Amino acid sequence: MRVAIIGGSGKMGRWFANFLLQEGSEVVITGRNQDKLQAAQRELGVTVATNEEAVKKADVVILSVPIDSFAEIVRQIGLYTRPEQIIVDVTSVKVFPVTTMHQYIKNGLILGTHPVFGPGAKSVANHSFVLTPTSDQETNLAQKAKDYLEARGAKVTLMSPQEHDEMMAVILGLSHFIAIVAADTLLGLDRWQKMEAISGTTYKVLMTLVESVLSEDPELYASLQMYLPNVVEIERVFLERTKIWADWVKNRERQQFVDRMNALKSKLKTNSLDFGRAYENMYRIVEGL
Repeated sequence: MRVAIIGGSGKMGRWFANFLLQEGSEVVITGRNQDKLQAAQRELGVTVATNEEAVKKADVVILSVPIDSFAEIVRQIGLYTRPEQIIVDVTSVKVFPVTTMHQYIKNGLILGTHPVFGPGAKSVANHSFVLTPTSDQETNLAQKAKDYLEARGAKVTLMSPQEHDEMMAVILGLSHFIAIVAADTLLGLDRWQKMEAISGTTYKVLMTLVESVLSEDPELYASLQMYLPNVVEIERVFLERTKIWADWVKNRERQQFVDRMNALKSKLKTNSLDFGRAYENMYRIVEGL
């Protein structure tokens, strides 16, 4: 199978190139930055090409490009795709890219996909993929992809692009927002380095989240905040709840604090099978660092 990875010189593009090479596929990559492209070629031992050349010779085209340049690239490759080709994207949002692919790619079968992990993953095993078909033909393709990925240990879910983006507004949008604001707060404190030296388990877990987010590309994280639907509303609710809890602390309303925390604990305990192991799991995270 010949696979063209558009944007294959980026972190996730390289990850998929390496994965597919191990699976026995022939891989060609493209990229705008020639230095990064040549470095990826040396690292992976793959062929490099222009977008046009890569698409014309491929059986499968994977789009691993920033969401801000997605429409431009899809318009370009849409001129060269063929009816028998499969075209998938691996962006972290789905409504916009799926709509864009349907708009500009008239030849070929498309499928929106979201690998819910980063380039640090060693394999697909135990990692999640979301596939977002929008027609019977795409659903058949998604089922084949699901079988393929699950045979290699991945966890795969099919849903609509709309449902995906609504859920990712919380899973990615709110989580990233909390980490970034926490970083802005912590790094503004004068004794941050001393706190690092004497920190406990909870703080170390928080800093692991903070550092993992800040180590990534700010352009990607900004795009997620801007493109995920409902993220503004979710963050508004979060800020409202933050003020309520902060006011309880400020006004020393101890019983309000305790009662609400007990109510949340009861609700989470009912809905989370791993609730009782969370404290133990937190220590495992720290001990594994």
